[in-house]
Amino acid sequence: MNSDKPTPLAVCTQQRLQPGAYPRHSVVDDLYGLFIGVSLAATGIAILGKSGLITGGIAGMALLGAYIVPLTPSVLVPLINIPFLLFAWFTMGRAFTLKSIGVSISLGLGVGWVSPMLNLSGIAPGHGWLLGGTLLGMGILCLARHNASMGGTGALVLWVQRRFSINAGLSQLACDAVLFLLASLSLPLDKLLWSLIGTMAMNAILISWHKPGRYRG
Repeated sequence: MNSDKPTPLAVCTQQRLQPGAYPRHSVVDDLYGLFIGVSLAATGIAILGKSGLITGGIAGMALLGAYIVPLTPSVLVPLINIPFLLFAWFTMGRAFTLKSIGVSISLGLGVGWVSPMLNLSGIAPGHGWLLGGTLLGMGILCLARHNASMGGTGALVLWVQRRFSINAGLSQLACDAVLFLLASLSLPLDKLLWSLIGTMAMNAILISWHKPGRYRG
């Protein structure tokens, strides 16, 4: 006998496709997720810095700026973030912006705290790109899953994904191309190439695991 009652599989599929079908993160979920995201990102930035490399997004801007002006990445991250956070306030909403402000400040403090703890005079670029780029990418992914970003172009590409359903990782690669054009004026070619590979490793995580509509937390 035929029945109009949907099967359990159909119900699950329908819920997965409906916006807001998943329960929202609790405050504790968000705080823990943001802490992990900042910890991973700060460690990744510290490793890249000790390798003499840069990366994309706000982290790359801060690392590149540290080669040009006498300021550390931990100081430059909050300063560079100011215009991007203003953009996020009007496009991504108050909750996203307030979380990102907290992340920006915490990230600056985290890089300053983690870097001396590594207790290394330097890391070979051939190792630094993999460790730094991967940890940074996982940190960014964790922040995005909790409706936050490190700021910088990260806020911009998440808005583009939300507004136009264009993958954030692909948009970030386009933004990073401009950054690397500027970096080519001051970085040696070998470090520029290692930095480019590390940035691709970072963005590969977003391209693979932060697809539009896959996760709603």
